[in-house]
Amino acid sequence: MREILSIHLGQGGIQTGNACWELYCLEHGIQPDGTMPSDKTIGGGDDSFSTFFSETGSGTHVPRAVFVDLEPTVCDEIRTGTYRQLYHPEQIISGKEDAANNYARGHYTIGKESGFAPARASFGRLRPQE
Repeated sequence: MREILSIHLGQGGIQTGNACWELYCLEHGIQPDGTMPSDKTIGGGDDSFSTFFSETGSGTHVPRAVFVDLEPTVCDEIRTGTYRQLYHPEQIISGKEDAANNYARGHYTIGKESGFAPARASFGRLRPQE
């Protein structure tokens, strides 16, 4: 079976991604906290949702997604929103300030200082283990 990893970057990517994950949850009967009702039989045993979601040891479903932005406001909307329990905190990575639409500032100073090592580590954890 194939798995899909979604990477959402910047304000537009994060807002679009969050809306998509809410829709995926509605389509597959997954609650905002990642649980799936036990009486729910999706398509008679259809497990297509596992393409987009990983099941944890406690039985909750976590999106295979990473959200990354230098500016924390949009990420904080996810951290405090309705679906805040759906995501693991390591999946939402933000810096302390934005680059003010200045590529050089984002690439050489702010982005370099915040480092994207946490993002790379999150990608590795979301990758399916073979």
